[in-house]
Amino acid sequence: MIVEKEKEFKDLQIWNVNMVPMYGLTTKITLSNILPKAIKNLKSLSNLSLQSNSNLKIISDKLTNLYSLTSLDLSGCTSLTSLVHELANLSSLTSLNLSGCSSLRSLSKKLANLSSLTSLNLSKCSSLTSLQHELANLTSLIELDLSGCSSLISLPQKISNLSSLIKLDLSRCSSLTSLPHELKNLSSLIKVYFMNWSSLTSLPKELANLSSLTKLNLTGCSSLTNMPHELANLSSLTILDLSECLRLTSLPYEITNLSSLIILDLNNCSSLTNLSYEIENLSSLTKVYLVNWSSLTNLPHELTNLSSLTILSLSRCSSLRSLLHEIANLSSLTEFDLNECSSLISLSHELINLSSLTKLYLSGCSSLTSFPHEITNLSSLRIVNLSDCSHLTSLPNEIANLSSLTKLDLTKC
Repeated sequence: MIVEKEKEFKDLQIWNVNMVPMYGLTTKITLSNILPKAIKNLKSLSNLSLQSNSNLKIISDKLTNLYSLTSLDLSGCTSLTSLVHELANLSSLTSLNLSGCSSLRSLSKKLANLSSLTSLNLSKCSSLTSLQHELANLTSLIELDLSGCSSLISLPQKISNLSSLIKLDLSRCSSLTSLPHELKNLSSLIKVYFMNWSSLTSLPKELANLSSLTKLNLTGCSSLTNMPHELANLSSLTILDLSECLRLTSLPYEITNLSSLIILDLNNCSSLTNLSYEIENLSSLTKVYLVNWSSLTNLPHELTNLSSLTILSLSRCSSLRSLLHEIANLSSLTEFDLNECSSLISLSHELINLSSLTKLYLSGCSSLTSFPHEITNLSSLRIVNLSDCSHLTSLPNEIANLSSLTKLDLTKC
């Protein structure tokens, strides 16, 4: 019996019922045998995982005496519909994971008593329609993940009280159409994710007040048509991801003020036909991604002044016919991706001035007929991919002088 073996577990600190069943318990997942009465005596228990228990519908109040518990993982408990108020007694709890609890419809107001909580994961809680205003009392909260809460229609205005919040994820919140203006008061926010939020048509100007923000991810916001000019106030921003924003037609001129920007991702922005001239002033940029810009015929002049650029991806730019002579200015470039640029006929001889280049990808450049003899100047080149370059008839003999070359792919040439 468990009671007889109780002393063996009184100092237990971590228990994952899916991996290490207690004495007397089978691994069969049912509420009656997962949480024995004796569990309340595990005074030292700090981590409890009940994840992926699909039959778990209600959390037993037996947990409320686990005062040392710091982490509770209920992710994947797809039948869980509600949380008992008594969970609010777990004053030491710092992490609560409810990811994938797809039947969870509401949260207890008393969860606001979890004053030590730093991480709350509600991702994929697809039945959750709203958050309790009392959650704004979780002033120690650092990470809030609401990604995939597809039924969530609003955020509490008092979310601005989460003064310690560093990471906010609202990706795939397809029923959420706007953000509360009070979001601007989250001055500690560093990372914001709005990925695949198909109903988002615009960003609130107040977002520009997030002076600590370093990462803004808007991947797949297919209804977003423009960016607020006030975005330029995000002076700490290092990563801006706008990939697959299919209706985005332009970038604000004020983007030039993003002096800390290191990574700019504009992959698959099919309505964006040119770059703002001001982008050339982003001297800190090290990585630029312009994958699948089908209207791009030449390398944008604005890129050639980015002397700190180390990675440039132009793959699947099917209309790109040539590279500018000014490409030689990209002296820091280490990786150049031109895969599937099917209209590219030749490479600029100035390419040989890219002395830092280590990786050159030209796979699927089906119109490419020749390779510059001066390639031997690229002494740092380690990887060259020329696979599927069906019109390439020969390689220069000088390629034998590439002493650093470790991989050469000529598949289907």
